[in-house]
Amino acid sequence: MAFDVGGVLTRVGPDVANVWQERLGMTRGEFGKALASVDCDGRSYTGRLSQTDFQARLSTALGLSAAQADEFKEDMFGELDAELCAYAASLRPRYTTAILSDAIDGARREYQARYGLEQLVDVIIYSYEVGLAKPDPRIYQLLCDRLAVSPGGVVFLDDRRENVNAARELGIHALLHESTSQSIRDVDALLASDFLAEGSGNTRTSRPRGTRLRRQPDRDDELTLRVSRDHQSG
Repeated sequence: MAFDVGGVLTRVGPDVANVWQERLGMTRGEFGKALASVDCDGRSYTGRLSQTDFQARLSTALGLSAAQADEFKEDMFGELDAELCAYAASLRPRYTTAILSDAIDGARREYQARYGLEQLVDVIIYSYEVGLAKPDPRIYQLLCDRLAVSPGGVVFLDDRRENVNAARELGIHALLHESTSQSIRDVDALLASDFLAEGSGNTRTSRPRGTRLRRQPDRDDELTLRVSRDHQSG
């Protein structure tokens, strides 16, 4: 079972962007355009743009002072979805759990310092650390490799339709996250069914309910930072 972070395990309140638009005297369109200009080719998500350079670009694009830049950064980290994190924790040790998230340099350190989420799951993959970002199919294959199972043995929860579709193309059972309660119901339904196989696609197996689908002896770490991408999508 794998989770995205930004927009899934963590969330930014809907009013945060509006507050900053007003503070900076920008329209929504101007604010979104400025954020989009920070990393228009997504270099930060594949480790080709340092955290320092990203923050400098962000400050320039939005006209932030040093103090404002620090405040903006804190606001954009958002808060944990406590209910969904508790649910993720409850899946262990019956299932091996993972995080697969697009992230920029420094996300591992920042999220661990704030939330200590490396204790939440067994495997964590940050895009900037592996040089791949969703929806590149290679990062989904890497997830399967780290979990030591075929795509049909993985359930993945993400809030972006393009990421969900790409994961499904590989044979992963991907779900679009729209609300916590609905996602929990959807995941429960999948995990209770018999079509999660260590093969692929919708192959059914006689796996007893509650049987651990995959085992990962080594543990990676932490979580993701997604500032401009969340706001570009509206």
